[in-house]
Amino acid sequence: MTRQLKSQRKGPQKPESVVVFLHGYGADGADLLGLADPLSPHLPGTAFYAPDAPEPCRNNPMGYQWFPIPWMDGSSVEQARASVEQSFHDINAFLDKVLTDEGIKASRLALVGFSQGTMMSLEVAPRRDKELAGVVGFSGRLIDPDGLEKGIRTHPPILLLHGDQDPVVPFDSMAVAAAALEKANFDVETYVMKNTPHGISPDGLSRALNFLRQRLGVRT
Repeated sequence: MTRQLKSQRKGPQKPESVVVFLHGYGADGADLLGLADPLSPHLPGTAFYAPDAPEPCRNNPMGYQWFPIPWMDGSSVEQARASVEQSFHDINAFLDKVLTDEGIKASRLALVGFSQGTMMSLEVAPRRDKELAGVVGFSGRLIDPDGLEKGIRTHPPILLLHGDQDPVVPFDSMAVAAAALEKANFDVETYVMKNTPHGISPDGLSRALNFLRQRLGVRT
């Protein structure tokens, strides 16, 4: 049984493409939906969705989580794994509904994740039946690099970005993820956000915008 994700939306009523933001641990959809403001002028005809994760965050009762983090909140590894699996189904159901509601094909939808949202994006996108336009992953990692190839159905292009001063998710997580994805025959690009902690730098956002414009076929 899937949990319905509460979401906010910005953009035209009949979009040609969609970008879905998946937020990080302890945040909410509004945390990333603000990115729609600088992105939308350069992605005409695009609607932006930002769902809240389905679970209240154990470390921040005002925010949400896609899964608990044992070394941060005292949860068990089994609880974390179960939440990852449940959130996997929740996100898939949410994406299915967005595609139906907006009347667009999977190839017109891109995922943009941050931190834990990147982890879930990299879990969900390759295992969907129809290939998405692409995945942008800021400051995250692969949950299970060794088990990546299990269940892969599609190979959407992927852009990974990471701050080289990240104290939360180690910077070398990007290289580990890229190596595993390339081994599994994904088209992967990486970008180092220099002098950046756990966040999104202006140059990183610009690089992500260029990737989205290319993958969504924006020519204006």
